[in-house]
Amino acid sequence: MKLLLVSPGWPKGRLWGELGFKFPSLSLAAIAAATPAGWQVTLGDENLKPLDLGADVNLVAITAMTPQAPRAYEIADAFRARGIAVVMGGFHASNLPQEALSHVDAVVVGEGDLVWPRLVADLLQGSLQRIYRSSDPLRMAAVPVARRDIFTGKGYLLTNSIQTTRGCPYDCEFCSVTAFFGRKYRERPLDLVLAELETLRKDGSFVFFVDDNLVANRRYALALFAGMRGMGLRWLSHAPIDFALDGALVRAAGQAGCVGMFVGFESLNQKTLVAIGKQTNDAARYLEQARAFRDNGIGILGSFVLGCDGDTPAVFEPILRFCEQARLEAAIFPILTPYPGTRVRERLELEGRITSNDWRNYDMGHVNFVPRGMSADHLQAGHDWLNRSFYSFSSMYRRIFRLHRSLQVFGPMNFGFRSAIRRAGKNRSKL
Repeated sequence: MKLLLVSPGWPKGRLWGELGFKFPSLSLAAIAAATPAGWQVTLGDENLKPLDLGADVNLVAITAMTPQAPRAYEIADAFRARGIAVVMGGFHASNLPQEALSHVDAVVVGEGDLVWPRLVADLLQGSLQRIYRSSDPLRMAAVPVARRDIFTGKGYLLTNSIQTTRGCPYDCEFCSVTAFFGRKYRERPLDLVLAELETLRKDGSFVFFVDDNLVANRRYALALFAGMRGMGLRWLSHAPIDFALDGALVRAAGQAGCVGMFVGFESLNQKTLVAIGKQTNDAARYLEQARAFRDNGIGILGSFVLGCDGDTPAVFEPILRFCEQARLEAAIFPILTPYPGTRVRERLELEGRITSNDWRNYDMGHVNFVPRGMSADHLQAGHDWLNRSFYSFSSMYRRIFRLHRSLQVFGPMNFGFRSAIRRAGKNRSKL
């Protein structure tokens, strides 16, 4: 029996589809690991090369984020027209299973590791159900080691990605993580994580922890970092900005080889931070906290959400100046996006402010709602200006051309984002 795992391509003219460096889907590698013996498993990633819609397979499994959903449905329709069963999972299908079921045979809602073997068994018995949903979260000790062999020869920049925890104790209004994994924070046993990291060392020294908040459990994080010391790994992950206030923890991360963290600053306005539920952030301490990251050898990929109700056209330039003053190594500037399953979508729907459900434009680069403090055109223009300005040569020089160990990661990242932004703009103008 043959299983094809599919990662749909991004719509043209979108930043994330234009980036030259590509990362694989760890969730698909986890599904491959949960697939019973006897199945031949292959990966088709349209972000690397066109998908063969005529492939000889028995089952197609697709994962997709919201902007990829329309393409996922096209792929599903093409395979089903040939009589091949198609199942879909991921954030979008989990939040809108009935929509997905108009294109696929079955939907996996939430974490798929636990229900996948049952789904495959049902398929073989001719009793495939429409929806598969775990009654309880998968025990973290039972999380299978991802089958990264499906990434071999695909041309990914990095295949050493790993997950040690699931869930987030916070509940930011715009975030879909809580809706998918819940607020209960769960950790994999450290001995299993460290053993997996030892195997990853054989494939390269760079590792990306996909955890949404690697340091939410201080005791666990300290033990993890202690176990990693001496491995020679250089790694990146996600952490809240107040991580910097714990001197012992941030030092331990740096000593364990951390060279970069994705950090959600979200806003420079404290009232906005309170309104969106970003309870860990104190904007008055941002500069001090950013400095603590750098002092421990950790660069920052910052994120600033644009279009919150407290934002006006005056927000864009101060964000740029702050990024340069804090010398943030990289940043993204997503437009507030009302993804299915989020509290912000629920609120904006109640207020009648959703203007589009064209999922292709839910890419964090398009305005899909009525902003409060500015027009949609002002928000779009400010977003575009901020991206161009931050990744201009002059801003890059002010921020990153200093001797710092994170430069090995963030130097290429800046040039990659700059090129992708330029390509996205050109391709968008052709649409």
